[in-house]
Amino acid sequence: MKRTVIAAALVCASVSAWAGETPSEPGAKVYFVNIEDGAVLSGPVKVNFGLSGMGVAPAGIDKPKTGHHHLFLNRAPFGEGEDGADEALYSIPADENHIHYGGGQTETTLDLPPGQHTLQLVLGDQNHIPHDPPVTSSVISITVE
Repeated sequence: MKRTVIAAALVCASVSAWAGETPSEPGAKVYFVNIEDGAVLSGPVKVNFGLSGMGVAPAGIDKPKTGHHHLFLNRAPFGEGEDGADEALYSIPADENHIHYGGGQTETTLDLPPGQHTLQLVLGDQNHIPHDPPVTSSVISITVE
């Protein structure tokens, strides 16, 4: 029992040691290349991701000054989700509102239903954790016809 508790404490300590500690480059920006806020589009929607001041590397690759894209879809802006400001400390979840591009992809095609949708890009490190400080785009709203 004592060894289990010690092992669990060491695992927790090692996880919190890297949580949100990967530095971003000063002035790094992530943005949408081909879509503007308020756009009215026909589906499927092609989205190109832009990044300046840092490079793209696949998930699992520990290379300084790099990260990979995550698309926040139809959810609160980064830092205003369920975990609030603590969101920057944890791995970005993978679900219908958090789409991972861990292969280093810089574009995607979304098959969205008609209606209004919000999109935001968040750069994650090799462990899908936002950098310090986080590199995020503005939230944009689009309408799919």
